Amino acid sequence: MRETTKTAFLVILIIMGIGGILLVINLFVPSYAYCDYDYANAFPNLTFSRPVGIYSPNDGSNRLFILEKGGTIQIIDNNESATSKHLFLDISDQVSDDGERGLLGLSFHPNFTNNNYTYIYYTNNTGDSIISRFSLEDENTANKSSEYLILSVEQPASNHNGGQIAFGPDGYLYIALGDGGGGGDTYGNAQNRETLLGSILRIDVDSGDPYTIPSDNPFFENTQGYKEEIYAYGLRNPWRFSFDNETELLWAADVGQNAWEEINLIENGGNYGWPILEGTHCYEFSSCDKNAYDAPIYEYSHSFGQSITGGYVYRGNQLPCLIGKYIYGDFINGKIWALDYNQGTDVQNEILKDLPYKITSFGEDANKELLICAIEGNIFKLVRMI
Repeated sequence: MRETTKTAFLVILIIMGIGGILLVINLFVPSYAYCDYDYANAFPNLTFSRPVGIYSPNDGSNRLFILEKGGTIQIIDNNESATSKHLFLDISDQVSDDGERGLLGLSFHPNFTNNNYTYIYYTNNTGDSIISRFSLEDENTANKSSEYLILSVEQPASNHNGGQIAFGPDGYLYIALGDGGGGGDTYGNAQNRETLLGSILRIDVDSGDPYTIPSDNPFFENTQGYKEEIYAYGLRNPWRFSFDNETELLWAADVGQNAWEEINLIENGGNYGWPILEGTHCYEFSSCDKNAYDAPIYEYSHSFGQSITGGYVYRGNQLPCLIGKYIYGDFINGKIWALDYNQGTDVQNEILKDLPYKITSFGEDANKELLICAIEGNIFKLVRMI
C-alpha cells in the first residue's frame, strides 16, 4: 500500500559537467510514505489463555489488562521485554466458557483513578450474561467479594452473546448483546424491543441502584413496553464496538449469518435491520424495504471472511498512514483491514496484513497504539515497513 503525504523534501542534485563546472539543481519534489505492514509479537516472552480483550486503564501506570475467556484477567507492563503477569481477578469458578460464552468484556470507570471501579461482562454458570462491578483490593488486584451486580440477561443459547462493554464520551455504559443465538434469529429477538437481546444498551451506572436510564435514550418512559435500556437494535451479534477518540462516533462490527459481515455507525434509536437484512441484502424474505433500516457503512461477503472482529479508529502516532482509519479484522481468516470513511462521501477498504491466527479482539494502549489478540495465546501489533 502506498500513500502520498502532504509533505515534501528538497533534493540537491549535483552534476559534474564538462570542464569541471559544478551544476547544482534544487528539486522540490513530493515525498511518499511507503506504508507496508507486517505484524510482530508485542510481548514475545508472554502467552495467555485464550485472550479475548486487551485494555488500558489510562491511569498513567502503563499497565495493560488482558482478558482471558476462561474467567481470568492478567496485568502486564506495556513493554515488549515484559516477562511476568499478575493475576488481577479470577472468577473462573463462576464462568461458563463453552461456545461463545466466557469472560467477554471489560471497561474501567471514567473516574477509575479515584473510585477504582472495574466493570466486566461474563457468562455465569447458568448461561446468563452478567454485567458486574468490582472494586480493588490493592492497586493490582480486584476484590472478588466486592462484586456488585449491574445487569443479568437470560440467554437462550451459547452463541450470539455479544460481549463488549465500554463507557462512552457521555459517561454512560454501553453494552452489546447478540440476538440470543441459533440461526436466522431463531428466537425473534433482534426486532423485538420488548427484549434486551439483539441490541446495544446504554445505562447510567452513576445514579440509581444499580443504574438509571438516560433521559435521551430512544425509548425512555415509553408506554409500549419497550426496554428503556435499548440505544440501538436490529443487530445479530455485535461482538466488538468502540468509540472514535476524536470524533466520538460509535463503530460496531456485526457478525453476519451466511453471506455478509458488516460495519455500522451506531446512532441513538437506530435499527440495523437484522434479520430482515443481512448487511444491505434481504435475508428473511426475498424482498424487503431496505430504506426502512439503517444501512451499514461497509460490508464484505463471505468470500473475503466469515466472522468480523471490530477494532478501532486509529489515533496513535506509530502508524501515520493509518491515522483516522478504522482498523478491524476477521476471526476466521486472520485478515486485517483499514477502512477509510469520509462521513459518507467515500469509503475505501485496504488489506493491511494476513495473520495466521484467529483474531478475537483489538485493543488500545495508553498512547492509542493498537494491539491484536489471537485466541491461540499471543498479543500482536502492526509494524510499518519502510
